[in-house]
Amino acid sequence: MIVYHVMMSLYQPVQVGSLALSGNIFLAPVAGYTERVFRSLCVEQGADFTFTELISAEALVRNAALTMPLLRRADNELNYAVQLFGSNEETMAQAAAILLDEKSPFKPALIDINAGCPVPKVTKTGAGSALMKDPRKLARLVSACLRRLQPCEIAFPVSVKIRSGWDADSINYLECAQAAVEAGAAMVSLHPRTRAQGYGGKSDWRHIKELAARLPVPVVGSGDLFTPEDAKRMLEETGCAAVMFARGALGNPFIFSQTRALLLNGTYAPAPQDALLETAFRHLKLLVCDFGEKKACLEMRKIFCAYLKGYPGAATLRNRIVHASTIAEYAAICSLDCVS
Repeated sequence: MIVYHVMMSLYQPVQVGSLALSGNIFLAPVAGYTERVFRSLCVEQGADFTFTELISAEALVRNAALTMPLLRRADNELNYAVQLFGSNEETMAQAAAILLDEKSPFKPALIDINAGCPVPKVTKTGAGSALMKDPRKLARLVSACLRRLQPCEIAFPVSVKIRSGWDADSINYLECAQAAVEAGAAMVSLHPRTRAQGYGGKSDWRHIKELAARLPVPVVGSGDLFTPEDAKRMLEETGCAAVMFARGALGNPFIFSQTRALLLNGTYAPAPQDALLETAFRHLKLLVCDFGEKKACLEMRKIFCAYLKGYPGAATLRNRIVHASTIAEYAAICSLDCVS
């Protein structure tokens, strides 16, 4: 008797409540980077789902002028998520309602509650990873958002992004995730470092594996994903439903098409070095359309430097890029012929 073994692809669709996603390769929310231009480039390269950088619920409720541009959907984003941070139930609920109001120009497909940011200016307000100290409070925030969203014609999903815990003595990701899911969260993303670790040390993927085995909703893995091989290994080792690139995607939107190719075909082609430089310059020009040349050129300094990682003569180029203030200066530094 011949037994045939059929290998299932690691590239799979993901169902998040009422939201059906065609694949499981996500772009994480990254402060200062995941504005709509970068998200559009990642979608172009195959990102299945994208998140805005973290948005202050309080600023959104107050209609802060600086918040609105961060919420805009890219033209090619069929679905995207807005990540909110805050600690007040009513404010978070109001912010969620604003996003889903019938007159809202944003219309995200999912609202994600940030319970993982370790930055002091966020945690000192009781938001971000400070929510890991009180799983019941995190659950109340989920419930508050969902209650405010109930008038929607379809069930609207809310998710949470957490860490392993506040510090090494309070590893409570299982408790926090379970509380959020019982309150109605349709997905949980886990960065398996503690708040105390920040982005140092090594993420503990065993936490992702344990969470994925216990929860009835999709678990998204994050942490130390810098190559397509990392993503494949995380899916294999943890059984998570999806992977979420954060720092590994900065300056490298090609990581999404490469990861999809690896998961589907077992191999992928490296991005040509010229393509990285050309994409960086295109990123700049698109930012100019959104923010004007002066602001875009200032913002692009750190972003352009991310694109230069591994590029020949990168150190010299970076030293010049950090002083560039116009499109023409960027083009001259990179020896590009056209600035139109």
